[in-house]
Amino acid sequence: MTPFLRFPGEELAGLLRAARDRTLALSIDLNGERLLGPRLAIVNPPLWEIGHVGWFQEHWCLRYQPGSELSPSLLPDADRLYDSARVPHDTRWELPLPGFDATLDYLQQVLERVLQRIEREGRTVHLGYFVQLAAYHEEMHCEAFTYTRQTLGYAAPRLPAALAASPCTGPWPGDANVAGGEFPLGAVPAAGFVFDNEKWAHAVRLEPFAIARAPVTNAEFAAFVEDAGYTRRDLWRAAGWKWRESVQAVAPVYWIKQHGEWLHRTYDVTAPLVPHAPVIHVNWYEADAYCRWAGRRLPTEAEWECAAAGPAPHADGITKRRYPWGEAVPQPGHANLFGVVNVLADVSAFTGGDSACGCRQMLGNVWEWTADWFQPYPGYARDPYQEYSEPWFGNHKVLRGGCFATRANLLRNTWRNFYTPERRDVFAGFRTCAL
Repeated sequence: MTPFLRFPGEELAGLLRAARDRTLALSIDLNGERLLGPRLAIVNPPLWEIGHVGWFQEHWCLRYQPGSELSPSLLPDADRLYDSARVPHDTRWELPLPGFDATLDYLQQVLERVLQRIEREGRTVHLGYFVQLAAYHEEMHCEAFTYTRQTLGYAAPRLPAALAASPCTGPWPGDANVAGGEFPLGAVPAAGFVFDNEKWAHAVRLEPFAIARAPVTNAEFAAFVEDAGYTRRDLWRAAGWKWRESVQAVAPVYWIKQHGEWLHRTYDVTAPLVPHAPVIHVNWYEADAYCRWAGRRLPTEAEWECAAAGPAPHADGITKRRYPWGEAVPQPGHANLFGVVNVLADVSAFTGGDSACGCRQMLGNVWEWTADWFQPYPGYARDPYQEYSEPWFGNHKVLRGGCFATRANLLRNTWRNFYTPERRDVFAGFRTCAL
C-alpha cells in the first residue's frame, strides 16, 4: 500500500465533503427518465453511479478490514447492486435500485459514519489512506458524470468558478526543446498518496526531443479536417481506419458544419468553435491520424512527464517537480482545473503554470493522449483496490495532465489516466512532438 503522509482529521473530512458536494451538484437536477438515461456502453445510469460512490466509500472506510470478512452494509443487497467489479455494465439499467431520495439518504448515512470514524481515528495510517481513496474515487466519478451530461446533451452543471469567464488569449505556437537523458519516470514513496500504477520511479533513457508548447487547437485540427483528413486512408492505422469506418466519422464527434462554419455542441448549447481553445473529444486514433498529417507524433508518456516535471535541479538535489510550475499547491492562476473556469480556455492562458522547459497547460484544460499503451511499471504490485489498474493493462492508452473538470487534489505530474483508443466522450485532446 502507498505510504501515507498523515492528514489532520479535518483535512480528511474536507476531502470527503468537497467530493460529496460536487456529486450532489451534478445530480440534483436529474429526475424521471434522466435518472437512468439511455443504455450506452460509455455511460452509467446516473442513479446507479450515485449509489456506487456511496457503496465504495462504505466498503473501504467502514466495512473493509485487512484479513477479515467484510462487515454488513447499511443497505441490504448493496454489493449485488453497486460492486462495479461484479455487476456487469449492461445490467445496471435493470437492477432494483433504490429511488433517488433513498439513494441520497444512503450516501448521507455513510458519510456521517465515516466522519464519525475520522473524528475517532483520523490520524491512523490505514484509515487516512482509505479516506483519500474514497474521496479521489468519488472525484473521478464526478468527472465521469460530467462526461455523461455532455454525452446525453444535458445542461451544463451549475458549479462555482474562481474566474468569471474563459480567458480568450490566443494561440501559443512553437516547440519546447528538451535535452533528454536519464529520467526517473513515476512517483517516489515520499510523494504520499499515489495509485499503484504510478509506482515506483525507475530510470528511463530519453533522446533529446521537441514537444509542442501547447495542445493542438480547434483551428489547427480544423485544417486537418478540411484537408480530407478523415477520408485519407494513408493517414490512419488499420485499427483507426476500421473504427472511423464503423462510425462514419468525418470530424470530431460534437462538430457540426452549418453554412460553411464549424460549430461545436457543449452540453446542450451549440456555438461556433473557439479557434484557439484546444480540440476536445478526439480519440487516440484521431490524434494519431492528425499527427501523421502534420508530420508530427504523439509524445511517449515518459517524454510527457519529463516535459512536465523536469529536469529542473534544485539545491536540495530534487530533479522532478510535483507540478509543472513547482511544488506549490495548485492555484487558479496555474491551471484550468475544476472550479477555476469549468469550461475550456485558450491554449495560451494560465501563464503561471508553465513547466521548466516552457510547456503550458501540462495540467488542466484537456487530458492529453500519449503514444503508449497502459502498462505496469517494473515491480508493480496491486494496492488493496485490485480492480483499479490491473484489469486494464495492455488494451488502454495513457492520458496525462487532467482537464477543466478534474479536481486539483487528484493530480500531480506522475498521475496516469487510461482509456481505450476509440473513446471520444472523454475531455481529451493532445499535444505533439517533432519527428
